[in-house]
Amino acid sequence: MVVEAEIFPNILNCVRDDDKYVQKNAATCIREICKHTPELAKLVVNSGGAASLVDFVANSEGNTRLPGIMALGYISAFSETLALTVVVAEGIKPLKDALIHEPEDHIKAAAAWSLGQVGRHTPEHAQAIANNDVLRRLLAVYMSVDSSEDLKIKAKRALKAILKKCTALDALEPLMQEAPTNIVKYILAQFAKVLPNDRNAKRSFVQSGGLQMVQELNETVGGELSETIEKINACYPREIIEYYSPQYADKLMQKLDDPPEA
Repeated sequence: MVVEAEIFPNILNCVRDDDKYVQKNAATCIREICKHTPELAKLVVNSGGAASLVDFVANSEGNTRLPGIMALGYISAFSETLALTVVVAEGIKPLKDALIHEPEDHIKAAAAWSLGQVGRHTPEHAQAIANNDVLRRLLAVYMSVDSSEDLKIKAKRALKAILKKCTALDALEPLMQEAPTNIVKYILAQFAKVLPNDRNAKRSFVQSGGLQMVQELNETVGGELSETIEKINACYPREIIEYYSPQYADKLMQKLDDPPEA
């Protein structure tokens, strides 16, 4: 009935109103509309709603911006095309800002969820998330002792969904140094997918120290990561793997200690 009353695009003007209560109520109405079906979400987008919501989230704070954050997540959840409209409207930056700077965990959790909805569709969507340095921020929130349990769950789910699509290896590699094992396994899985078919990526992975890091992980963690690490190691000659293994220096020193053969 609300949609039949043809409130679009007039309600978008209310999102830009000088009164913050009018803004919030308008954003709440849009959120309640776009969350139901892809068709309603598309109606909002085609009316210019994505850009209006992005501006609203960027220029508000606290609980006022919460319905806008959620609306962007609902729009993005339905399809890669709708998620792309949020990316094109530069919606990632204000969502990231909310994740970092909002003091309330429930708002941070909403931002984490929405970012996950934006980035979970294709490698291109995940690349957009990675280009905005969101992965590191999600990981930091997930690992923070100050984060609520719900925030940690939302951040972990978002990370997992984005990492499964992300082929931007240069963005994934730094996370290996900080991430716990339950996140590292998703990072390594992407390397195992990309490296066998990308010669430049294989070379870069060695030069950046990534391959050495994997060998160190194999020594310290192993277990559930060992199968994925084996797939990565299979991309390289055995001599290179041995060279970057933690025991390589010890083996060389052992040869110095061994008596020469007669």
